[in-house]
Amino acid sequence: MPRRRVIIGQAADSRTVILGDDDVSPISVSLFPGAEFLRVWGSDGTPQLPASADAVEPNDWFPPPGGFRFAFVTLPPHTTTMPEDLDMAAAVVEFQGKLPGLAETMEPDSPGMHTSDTVDVVLIVSGQATLDLGDGAEVTLEAGDCVVQHGSRHAWRNLGSRPCTMASAIVGARRTA
Repeated sequence: MPRRRVIIGQAADSRTVILGDDDVSPISVSLFPGAEFLRVWGSDGTPQLPASADAVEPNDWFPPPGGFRFAFVTLPPHTTTMPEDLDMAAAVVEFQGKLPGLAETMEPDSPGMHTSDTVDVVLIVSGQATLDLGDGAEVTLEAGDCVVQHGSRHAWRNLGSRPCTMASAIVGARRTA
């Protein structure tokens, strides 16, 4: 579902002004039926103040070191399945085109498992999610719970019966080891 995005900034005379007020539509991909990815805002570098009304939103899902993203992700219940006639090659191309940089972090042999050079602050807005840390370690999170993820290998799973929506602040980090 689209979400309203209001962007507040500062005019040349230092007054607080509305720079933008629009709806942002989620991205869906056939490789993950029922999932929605909604990019709200981000930057590939340190934000500059005062902000500009014509700021360019970055294209890649994950930010580089010093950049940030704010997004919502909705995961469908685990009972959601891909259509039997899905053209997998076309679905991968669609995924890479609509969510650049996300596919490259995924492990092909372990669906959903990925590692990114980011610090993610995630709030479960609705539903329930299980954060799979691999090797049998997992934690179940409910609406209102939050997690801070430091560039570690993980996968999000919705083992519940209704969609789970998460709000994520994603900060680009530099991996040293």
